Amino acid sequence: MTSITHSPASTLDEEKNGVSKTTNTVTVDEKDTTSLSSDGDDGLKLVGTHVHHFDEKYMKRLRLKIDLHVMPLLVFVYFTQFLDKNILSYASIMDFPVTGILYNDVAQAFYMGFLVWMFPTQYIGQKFPIAKYLGCHIIVWGIVVMLHAVCKDFSGFYALRFFLGMLEACVSPNLILIVSMWYRSDERATRIGWFYAGNLSTSIVGGAVAYAVTFYKGAMEPWKLLYIVLGSLAVFCGILVVCFLPDSPVTARFLTPEERIAALERVRLDQGGTHNKHIKKAQIKETFKDVRTWIMFLIIMCLGVPNGGNSAFSNIITKSFGWTSRQSLLLQMPRAAIGGVAVVAVGWLSDRLHDRMTLVLLFTLPTLIGMIIMTTMQYSGQKGVLQFAQLFQDLSAPCFPLCYAWNASNTAGHTKKVTVNAFTLFTFGVGSVVGTYIFLPANAPGYIPGKASIVVLTAVMMFCCAAMAWVNIRLNRQKKVVLEKLIADNEWSEDDVMREREKAAFLDLTDRENVFFVYTR
Repeated sequence: MTSITHSPASTLDEEKNGVSKTTNTVTVDEKDTTSLSSDGDDGLKLVGTHVHHFDEKYMKRLRLKIDLHVMPLLVFVYFTQFLDKNILSYASIMDFPVTGILYNDVAQAFYMGFLVWMFPTQYIGQKFPIAKYLGCHIIVWGIVVMLHAVCKDFSGFYALRFFLGMLEACVSPNLILIVSMWYRSDERATRIGWFYAGNLSTSIVGGAVAYAVTFYKGAMEPWKLLYIVLGSLAVFCGILVVCFLPDSPVTARFLTPEERIAALERVRLDQGGTHNKHIKKAQIKETFKDVRTWIMFLIIMCLGVPNGGNSAFSNIITKSFGWTSRQSLLLQMPRAAIGGVAVVAVGWLSDRLHDRMTLVLLFTLPTLIGMIIMTTMQYSGQKGVLQFAQLFQDLSAPCFPLCYAWNASNTAGHTKKVTVNAFTLFTFGVGSVVGTYIFLPANAPGYIPGKASIVVLTAVMMFCCAAMAWVNIRLNRQKKVVLEKLIADNEWSEDDVMREREKAAFLDLTDRENVFFVYTR
């Protein structure tokens, strides 16, 4: 029998004089992990508590194989999701039949559906194979997108946007979970950057398709054709996900039995686990008692409000500088290219530096500077300067995926990860609902109050990021003290510590419970 010792959340919270008062001990039979497999991670059933060793070259080849089989599908999913959500922005300058404040209402309907279904879809999805659950949602929402073409009035558009938001609510949390189960913490920002770059590339592809559609002279109105074409693409994407995206490393058909074990060993020492179908109420409670959850709430809210406004009004704002409708559509393409390159490059740099906060702060500055220029010079007649300011803002694109990666790297316990992801996206949805009303018809064409509010929110977000980094550093120091005491009390050697760390990896412990878990700044 071997003891695996971990610190519960209360241990760190009750730390006194630098040393925790108590520890909890879990006893594990080294020859039989059956009793744990019902409560532990799915990966425990395959690899057990003992580490399997593979050389570095083997692991690099395996990572490349995973990249080639998993990441293209994730990029395509996020590309499709963002494209379908933003068709409304393209339609808004194509004689779309809903205008004025009713257009704001249709824009926010997506986020209302998103909010209503965010938590239910995460906990329902935990009971099903993650890729199949995701793929079925994509197919259905593709059909919903195509149905926009038969709508004639406000109520129909509102209902369809609401259901579209419900169906897309599962996407980002599930993609983050998938990245977490396949990649180490120092690889996640890069991969999240890849599929978020796919998100940004929608402005290139979507802008090009929308531009081409404006030349269509058939019986169907151009905006209707746009919905049909892009909705069909979503259905195709969903079919690919159902057929080819694996639900976890444990069941991946593109891996050999040995490679499945190696894939799990890649993520073992991150202490994050892979998948667990049991919903654990204690992990849900811990999520909402964790101060980091509420700091991230403020960060995501400050990102969500500008997103809601920009998603629905980016083309309208560009046109307000003095461009034509077609020129406005074309100008979305360089914006996407700038953002896409920045996301991939900064994600890679964040993984190399093991630092999220510094880069979030640095790449928030373009939004702050660009929006100040757009606020103060809107009526200057200098449309070149205004366009530069809007393009400059796109260098801030890495901030949101970096926050995704921050969550993915700093949360353990499957139910806690599901809850954190759901709450993060719920918060993003709330912010986006608010954001659809910061650009009001009464303030057109300059929308100065809305732009000024984004300046204030950006400054608040920068302060919150610094606070989050401070909390993570403090928790790591506390964990170090607790671990040093455990080592001294149990007279562990370095090999003993490594064995205990390896055993704890797939027990579905939360980041606060697991003394071996290290937070990323």
